[in-house]
Amino acid sequence: MSAAALEGVVVADFSRVLAGPYATMMLADFGAEVIKIERPGTGDDTRQWGPPYDSTGVATYFNSVNRNKRSVALDLGSTEGREQARELIRRADIVVENFRPGTMEKLGLGYDDVRAIRPDVIYCSITGFGHGGGAALPGYDLLVQAVGGLMSVTGTEPGDPTKAGVALVDVLAGMHALSGILVALAHRDRTGEGQRVDTNLFSVLLSSMVNQASGYLGAGVVPGIMGNRHPSITPYQTFDTADRPIAIAVGNDKQFRAFAAVIGSPELADDPRFSTNPQRVAHRDVLCPLIEAALKAKGADHWYHELTAVGVPAGPINDLSEAFAFAEELGIEAVVQMPDGPTPQVANPITLSATPVTYRNSPPPLS
Repeated sequence: MSAAALEGVVVADFSRVLAGPYATMMLADFGAEVIKIERPGTGDDTRQWGPPYDSTGVATYFNSVNRNKRSVALDLGSTEGREQARELIRRADIVVENFRPGTMEKLGLGYDDVRAIRPDVIYCSITGFGHGGGAALPGYDLLVQAVGGLMSVTGTEPGDPTKAGVALVDVLAGMHALSGILVALAHRDRTGEGQRVDTNLFSVLLSSMVNQASGYLGAGVVPGIMGNRHPSITPYQTFDTADRPIAIAVGNDKQFRAFAAVIGSPELADDPRFSTNPQRVAHRDVLCPLIEAALKAKGADHWYHELTAVGVPAGPINDLSEAFAFAEELGIEAVVQMPDGPTPQVANPITLSATPVTYRNSPPPLS
């Protein structure tokens, strides 16, 4: 087997909670040596974020983003602790931090300080709202979902803004940080030059609003809450069936014709109000009750199998237990057992044919 893609790369990880640790766990999965710097006595905040806890008493939140790392407890408020941090940085290719802007500079561990120690360092900062006017704002995922527009389009009905069920912006920020770090590594491989990588949760969310943001910038449309419906496609939402809801994602007119035939209403595809997607969007309030009435004749699993067989995207609303069972049914290896502990982990979703990810150790105890 080939060496891991990032074998030999050393990461000094000053990040905590979710966005930074998610990025550094990905680096660790690809083979990097990640040294997690934590506060003595308490460590990363997520060590206390429970329940739930695993069978060994560790908060499962912490477990979710900290495998393949080594923990080192350093008091960065002390001269000795800061000097120990500098010693770690001397051998680090990458430094990752997500403190409030200015914190690392006050500690003498800002980018310019670190570059003086390691000139070719890749220094990644993840903030909530950048280094300008939003520098003092706390970068909590819920807050960013609120002020960044995501909650304004999420919820069951107008007037009921709702956050996503996970800290989605943190995860997206972690992935953007990872992308920036890998791009910077590629640049350094070519030129020998390190650089600073910056991203922030607010900018990441605005970018991740994709079609909704583009609709505002390009057409002046301020979107609102539509529940599970799609602003530009119909039918593309959830519907009740005889037993539980099902998600239907009809993306084109051919799929709609097949869909109409399967649910026993082929005439819908020839109705001028529904024959094209723009017409279906314009007349969704007429079309959707007709669809739901037809779907209530059978259960969600029946419709899933019938619709999938003719190429119409559909699926029941699974809970996590059902989702992992579905992954197993599909042959997707979504769970990995760590070699040194009893607690399973969600597998890295990236498969590399030549340099596969490695699972070397469970999330570390606080040293």
